[in-house]
Amino acid sequence: MPDKGQTVDFVDGLYTFCGGGDVVSRNGLAIHQYVCNASMKDRCIYNADGDWLIVPQEGELNLTTEFGLMLVKPLEIVVIPQGIRFAVDVCGPSRGYVLEVYGVHFQLPDLGPIGANGLADARHFETPVAWFEDRDVDNFEVCSKYHGKFFSAIQDHSPFDVVAWRGNYVPYKYDLRKFMTFNTVSYDHADPSIFTVLTAPSSRAGTAIADFVIFPPRWSVAENTFRPPYYHRNCMSEYMGLICGTYEAKESGFKPGGGSLHSMMTPHGPDAVCFENASKATLQPQMLGRNTMSFMFESSLSMAIAEWALTNNRDMDYYKDWAALKKHFKMPSAF
Repeated sequence: MPDKGQTVDFVDGLYTFCGGGDVVSRNGLAIHQYVCNASMKDRCIYNADGDWLIVPQEGELNLTTEFGLMLVKPLEIVVIPQGIRFAVDVCGPSRGYVLEVYGVHFQLPDLGPIGANGLADARHFETPVAWFEDRDVDNFEVCSKYHGKFFSAIQDHSPFDVVAWRGNYVPYKYDLRKFMTFNTVSYDHADPSIFTVLTAPSSRAGTAIADFVIFPPRWSVAENTFRPPYYHRNCMSEYMGLICGTYEAKESGFKPGGGSLHSMMTPHGPDAVCFENASKATLQPQMLGRNTMSFMFESSLSMAIAEWALTNNRDMDYYKDWAALKKHFKMPSAF
C-alpha cells in the first residue's frame, strides 16, 4: 500500500511485474499490480496498447467510463478494452492485479465437449450503467499508455460526455462466484484449463497469449489419486495471485495481494506440507478452497521480469518450501 502520508491514484500506483512479446508489433502481454488510496480527480486514462483485465484484491473500484458507471468489488473482475477512457475512484487503500494483452481481445474459451453451458456464462457479464456529464474543466488531464509509456494531454472539458452509443465494444465486469466449475468425478487430476474464465488466443492453435484462470471453491472426489496439482514442468508461464484466503497447494506460500511467477519449464508443484498431508489423507469428498479465491495468468510466451519486481518485496527464501520434500522411492529388491 502507499506509504503513510502519500496520495496515490490508480495511474500513479501502477507497477509492471513482468511481460512477454512486443507492444509495438502488438503481440504479447504484461502483468501489473496497482496500489492506490486516492481517486482520479479531473483525470482519466486510456490504453492505446491493448486490453486491461483488472482483478481487485482489496478495496472497491468505482469506474467512470465513456459508456457509464461501474462498481467493481473484490471477487469481481473488469475488462477495459483498448482505447476506452476511464477514471478510477476509491474509498480507501486499494490494490489488485492487472493483465494486459496486445493485439487481441479477451473472449470466452471454446467449451468443446462441455457443450453450451459451463465455466463463465455470457449472461453473467455486466456492462456499465448509462451515465454522462456535460462539465467544463479548466485542466482535465487525459493520460494515455502508448508503446509501454505514459503520456498526458490537457483539455477543457470532461471526456465522459458520450450521450448515446451503439455496438458491443464496451467495458464489462464478471462476478467470479458465478463460475460453473468442472472437475474429475472419478480419478486423476484435470488440467487447469478447465478453470479458464477468459482467454486471449494466439495465432497458434491451442495456445494463448494469456488465459485468466481461477481456482474457486469446489468439491474434490477423485479416488486412488494424489489430489493436489501434480509436480510438473510445462511450456507455459504461470503467474499466480491470491484474492482472499490461502492457496490450497501452498498455504504458506504467499498472502492475498502477493504473487508468484513460475517460468516455462521450471519445475513446480505442492510444497512439502501439502504433499505430506495429501499423501496420507483419507479420500473422502472434500470441499476445496472454501472462503478462498486464487487465480492464474497463464501465457505461452516467456516472461521478462521488471526491475521493480526483482528489487521490491521479493521472497528470497521461496525455494525452501520444497527443500523438505523427501525421497520415497525404494529400489525393488529384485534389482
